[in-house]
Amino acid sequence: MSWDWHYSGEILPDLLNGLRYTLTATLLGYVIALVLGLVWTLLRRSPSRVFNQVVRWVTEFIRSTPLIPQLYFVFFVLLGLGRHHRVPHRGHDHARDPLLDLHGRGVPAGIADVPKGQWEACTALNLPRSRVWLDVVLPQAIRRVIPTLGNYLIAMFKDSPMLLAINVAELLFSAYQVGSKSLQFLEPITMVGLLFVVVSVISSILVRRLERRYATN
Repeated sequence: MSWDWHYSGEILPDLLNGLRYTLTATLLGYVIALVLGLVWTLLRRSPSRVFNQVVRWVTEFIRSTPLIPQLYFVFFVLLGLGRHHRVPHRGHDHARDPLLDLHGRGVPAGIADVPKGQWEACTALNLPRSRVWLDVVLPQAIRRVIPTLGNYLIAMFKDSPMLLAINVAELLFSAYQVGSKSLQFLEPITMVGLLFVVVSVISSILVRRLERRYATN
């Protein structure tokens, strides 16, 4: 088995297109995870003890179950309610994964690390709730968890091939398609691995730079 450079050049555009969907799904899933994580944290600060426990157990259930069954549940059950099931076409539904992911802790952990005295000071000064969160809590929380958030983003990118389970046209799906047509898998699968390494290394370098510039202990 030898490497076919001509074939590699032919399939590269398809793989780069799959990489585009992979990056889109990862970034959108990351934003969704941050927003849901923040909302979930606010819900957990509810004065109701029963409500707090419900939120806590829902969170633990999501974190303690595998991602692929969650993908199947969201895609085939929740998204299937009220409409007929259908197989997504290439490039369709590439970011339909709100569970990619609540597994991370990210900003909620940073919020929990904000010193209790600062919460008490905000209360003593009678600051509006919006100012407490926007001017005091969130700036500190984000700076504290920059390393975690960066590593989480890279981990999400590396987990994106799981979207193959629901036929999303991401990078590995594209490699499988072109390989199935030619029955040559050496080049596409190898190139997929190289693309993942390149993007992950570049992302890691950028995260380290952000960490050195903005992160705090």
